[in-house]
Amino acid sequence: MHRAILALALIGLIPAPAPAEDPFKAVCTVGMITDVVTEIAGDRAEVTGLMGPGVDPHLYKPTRSDIATLMRADVVFYNGLLLEGKMTDSLIRAATSGKKVWAVTELLDEQYLLEPEEFKGLFDPHVWMDPASWRRAAIVIRDKLAEFDPEGRDAYAANAERYLAELDRLDAYARDVLATVPESQRVLVTAHDAFNYFGRRFGYEVVGIQGISTESEAGVKDIERIVSLIVERDVRAVFVESTVSERNIRALIDGARAQGHEVAIGGRLFSDAMGPPGAYEGTYIGMIDHNVTTIARALGGTAPERGMQGRLSP
Repeated sequence: MHRAILALALIGLIPAPAPAEDPFKAVCTVGMITDVVTEIAGDRAEVTGLMGPGVDPHLYKPTRSDIATLMRADVVFYNGLLLEGKMTDSLIRAATSGKKVWAVTELLDEQYLLEPEEFKGLFDPHVWMDPASWRRAAIVIRDKLAEFDPEGRDAYAANAERYLAELDRLDAYARDVLATVPESQRVLVTAHDAFNYFGRRFGYEVVGIQGISTESEAGVKDIERIVSLIVERDVRAVFVESTVSERNIRALIDGARAQGHEVAIGGRLFSDAMGPPGAYEGTYIGMIDHNVTTIARALGGTAPERGMQGRLSP
């Protein structure tokens, strides 16, 4: 399905509209993409994001307003890898109407992508959880903006250079503070399986109650299996997510307590959406800073209370 969109939008058969003197309209699906496009496009584009904080892209259905926004766009950036599965028809419609529609992950080398055993033939879409992976997506955005608007090439290159340096700093901070967690405690239990790229990058075992999509349901056996792991590995903290119900995490806590093991909620992580607009956590850098700092502190590591830049909300 996602390959069909790619074929329509990327093979170059659909002509791109010429950028006007006024800022062109760039529309993005999830907040993480919106943030990067905003940073790199600068004042050359009017950037609109369709999904705000607390919105689960796996389950999101576009509204009439979203469809109208897509049809008014000059360029569209989406994640791909079926993250926005229910938006597929709308993205195809935008592509066939003459818009430039790009998936920031589907242009990455497939060898770099993760393919969970339980989802053979499908790649994990949560690439943004690894700043090094998201660095590649930012480069794709830079290059596609320059392709669409050649006159802005130098501006996009300069903005991207600055932003990529920030991503490198974020990645270094994450590696340093996450390494302070004792190796035996580097087990990350979350509501759904959104942190596998994070785990690969930073050497953590990731256990999600639901699969890579929140459309999958966790069964009693899944809960029992993870409760046993928590007790056996002496896991002291589990994490809720801003876009997923706490119900299954609460079931884990109750199950562990029934076996005489106390496990706490280590904090609320941002997985499929960022924090509120205007807040530091409402940026990609702030989102990952929050996650890294929260995880390190909850699992016995050392990290500044207010994060990498001292900007996390108290």
